[in-house]
Amino acid sequence: MRLQIKQVMETQNIEYKESWRDDYLKWICGFANAQGGTLCIGKNDKGEVVGVEDAKRLLEDRRRR
Repeated sequence: MRLQIKQVMETQNIEYKESWRDDYLKWICGFANAQGGTLCIGKNDKGEVVGVEDAKRLLEDRRRR
């Protein structure tokens, strides 16, 4: 089974980031204080999947904070 990912452009409620930075916690708080939103890590500004380097380590680091 092949997963198809719909390519959607960034909007007021959708933000794409190619990699994680702790500064993005501000984006998450902004979404929470507004109408909600989605922060997608591993996509470029065009909505193309670029992947995440060492995703397992990224998830482990997030749990520790």
